[in-house]
Amino acid sequence: MNRYALWKYILIAIALLFGTIYTVPNFFGESPAVQISSAKATLKLDTKLLARVDDVLQKENLKPDVIFFDTTGSHASIRARFADTDAQFKAKALLEKALNPDPADESYIVALNLLSNTPKWLQGINALPMYLGLDLRGGVHFLLQVDMRGVENKKLQGLMVAARGNLRDKNVRHSGISRVGNAVEVRFTDSAALAKAKETLSAQLSEAQFVETKDGVVTKLVMTLKPEALKMTRDDGVKQNIATLSRRVNELGVAEPVIQQQGADRIVVQLPGVQDVSRAKSILGRTATLEVRLVDETVTPGMELTAPTPFGSELFKFERGDRGSRHVVLYKEPVLTGDYISSASATFDQNQQPAVSIDLNGDGGLKMRQATRDRIGKGMAIVLFEKGKGQVLTVATIRDELGSRFQITGMGNAEAATDLALLLRAGSLAAPMEIIEERTIGPQLGADQVKKGFNSTLYGFAAIAVFMIAYYMMFGLFSVLALSVNVLLLIAVLSLIQATLTLPGMAAIALTLGMAIDANVLINERIREELRAGQAPQMAISEGFRHAWATILDSNVTTLIAGLALLTFGSGAVRGFAVVHVLGILTSMFSAVFFSRGIVNLWYGRKRKLDSISIGQIWKANQ
Repeated sequence: MNRYALWKYILIAIALLFGTIYTVPNFFGESPAVQISSAKATLKLDTKLLARVDDVLQKENLKPDVIFFDTTGSHASIRARFADTDAQFKAKALLEKALNPDPADESYIVALNLLSNTPKWLQGINALPMYLGLDLRGGVHFLLQVDMRGVENKKLQGLMVAARGNLRDKNVRHSGISRVGNAVEVRFTDSAALAKAKETLSAQLSEAQFVETKDGVVTKLVMTLKPEALKMTRDDGVKQNIATLSRRVNELGVAEPVIQQQGADRIVVQLPGVQDVSRAKSILGRTATLEVRLVDETVTPGMELTAPTPFGSELFKFERGDRGSRHVVLYKEPVLTGDYISSASATFDQNQQPAVSIDLNGDGGLKMRQATRDRIGKGMAIVLFEKGKGQVLTVATIRDELGSRFQITGMGNAEAATDLALLLRAGSLAAPMEIIEERTIGPQLGADQVKKGFNSTLYGFAAIAVFMIAYYMMFGLFSVLALSVNVLLLIAVLSLIQATLTLPGMAAIALTLGMAIDANVLINERIREELRAGQAPQMAISEGFRHAWATILDSNVTTLIAGLALLTFGSGAVRGFAVVHVLGILTSMFSAVFFSRGIVNLWYGRKRKLDSISIGQIWKANQ
């Protein structure tokens, strides 16, 4: 009657093993470390740099406990762990000087970090410590300044391109279109053409306002953005940057980030519990704006440095890996930008070499077809702009008219293709941003909160344990064991999914303890009711668990619905509470019912003749 099948005990043993393995990393702690990562998309880390870093440290007698090349995920880094913070700070200053001779153009990011002391074999099965939020552990705080001038420039450039295209489609002749300050000027020598152009552009470009001016024999149609359109452009630029940063942080795998606008042109980014600080800084700081530009064929190949660069063109250096580098002159006006990219993924070209496949939206595909239709046999370049500097990724000859899908080839290796696809897939920024404030918040600020939260949970657990054992005797002990398993499994799951634990999350753990013990109270009282009704102990145990199950299920399902609602519609601290709350409900149902029944069956089920059970005083109505 009260016996579990062998497979159920095996399942309990597996759950306990899982809980132990994934909870243990939280007790190993962390050590100060230094992390080196690439500051540029085209610059990759390799084992040669690892040897160089080790040599620099050894020369200054800074011997790290361990130094290794970490290739976790798609972003490689070099990490060195030290015994104390003094050695950590000295190593950081030393490596920054050695790896970045030109501070204005840094090639590598050297960041202070914390490295888990968890053994390698545990890390190998993704058994890592749980993240703590800014309020408990600290983390990284960035304040970014959006370049509003860049937002306006991008909008005016688009306005100029649109005006040129509309006039060309309507066969309106003009003497040239140029950008002058915050305005776009269209020059005419014919008043009839000017009138037709004004009518055409007014109908197509509703965000622009027009003014006619006279300059000798030339009449100018000056276009500027309307004040309300300019304000909307700035607001949309900040919103687009926030959305882009959110997607990038999601790809970084950071739990519960805070990304919000501060003032008119600033964005706050908080990454609670983040470990890979340098990667976060690198990804967030990159503009990663892709531009497709045509090669200026008027410059003779090989004469780019000696011949003057034509007006409207720009000189770039093209790194070709093992084949060295060369220079190329490209037109300044891009065929299209990253705004038209709908998706980007790492793939392979027809020669099975790493490449990035890019899909364009409808407008982007149309622009690409128009630009390449009459340029068969000419050169086209893919340029990635990071931190205001353009890097030519590839220069290719247009073999056929291109459409909504094309590839960036010559990536060198799969890692480079994956990195670039991540940046492009996350979207381009509306304008460049500069990190004007960076704070790494240490754990000292949250140490007191952690201590209080831990003590409150510990004292609450102890009080519950004393009450349950005193009131329910042996069944109270079973309930305490089930409660311990619940906490073990909850922490293990939170550690496995690398959730960020905040103060609201700790409150949810405390709430979970109360809800979990409530299920055991229901079970124990139902067993007592069966005993009062005159049932034999074995039957009372069986019926008590059976009758209590329906009540426990109803109460937990209704609470789970509320938790899922908080998880779906909440944000920030509310969402953090909801995550722990929902997981706590699931683990409590397993521990309070399945595990608790297994312990009772193991203790009492093996006894064929059972006269009584230790469940405390059974009060009867006639007593």
